[in-house]
Amino acid sequence: MTASEMTLNLIERWIRWIGVGVGFVILALALWRGVWQGLRQPSGRTTGAATRVLRTPLLLLFGALWIGVCFILWQPLPITLTNPARVVALSLGALLYFPGLALNLWGVRTMGVMYSVSSGFGVRLNRAHRLVTHGPFALVRHPIYLGLQVAAIGGLLLYRTWTFVFVTLNFLGLVIRARREEQALSMEFGEQWEAYVRRVPAWIPRIHLKARKHGKHPNVES
Repeated sequence: MTASEMTLNLIERWIRWIGVGVGFVILALALWRGVWQGLRQPSGRTTGAATRVLRTPLLLLFGALWIGVCFILWQPLPITLTNPARVVALSLGALLYFPGLALNLWGVRTMGVMYSVSSGFGVRLNRAHRLVTHGPFALVRHPIYLGLQVAAIGGLLLYRTWTFVFVTLNFLGLVIRARREEQALSMEFGEQWEAYVRRVPAWIPRIHLKARKHGKHPNVES
């Protein structure tokens, strides 16, 4: 093994371990905010099967099963990358994984006590729920879920295990959960929600480019 391969192995090992630590911290925070704090808030509007599905025993059971599947699937994918390809996968994976987790954390902290668990089967709003439109929610309507999806793709490149194949496919279902939440928010906030939807996209931030032309041409905004 050459010195460059040893260095690459060391860097990859450290980034992976840091990624695991950061991932567990954010998972613990999400569970604490969503399950422990969120479900202790007085219940407001619910949709679908929220009253049956979003119960602490069921959530703990589903969570334990999900973590168990992730643990069992933690096996490397049957692919072998060259060193240059490993560098690309490591770099791109880290550039997606860590910012994705940061976006998720930003969204959870911005929601504060408004953050609670939901599922594709049903959504539960807090009784004092108010529409959050600042922070990352001024960029996209679902920054928490977008962050998870981006982090999952980054994790697949970074770790290259069956666990992240499962997680990436699993997180595609967040689109269904987001639709359930939008239904509840639309019923709760009405025109305020509709105005927010017209202003902020669901998943992909709008990029406004301003180009100033000199001379007789006016400013152009696209």
